[in-house]
Amino acid sequence: MKIMIVDDEKDVELLFRQQFRKEVRDGLIDLCYAFSGEEALEYLGSLTPPDVVCILSDINMPGINGLELLKAVKEKYPQIRVSMITAYGDEHNFKAAMSTGAEHYFTKPIDFVQIKKDMLNFS
Repeated sequence: MKIMIVDDEKDVELLFRQQFRKEVRDGLIDLCYAFSGEEALEYLGSLTPPDVVCILSDINMPGINGLELLKAVKEKYPQIRVSMITAYGDEHNFKAAMSTGAEHYFTKPIDFVQIKKDMLNFS
């Protein structure tokens, strides 16, 4: 199962690699990374059909933000599950994400136990 992490902060890649080391090693998941909404959409558009099952995206990013990415993914690839991650747990973003089709809404600091539980239930 391929999971895409979308975040403009490059250190997030290392954090996810560390937290999911065992799951990747055991072949349960394959992580890929995009550092912008544009890069994520470019990757998804390069494969027919896309091999990504789930996207975990930050909301606040320059260019295409996470909510715009969520909308674009749900319109073009409705089979891909998308969850949002944000440092700001405000009600407006929560409602916008959930009404657009987000599976989950996580706030930072990231609860990796919960994310693992939710992601492994996607398969």
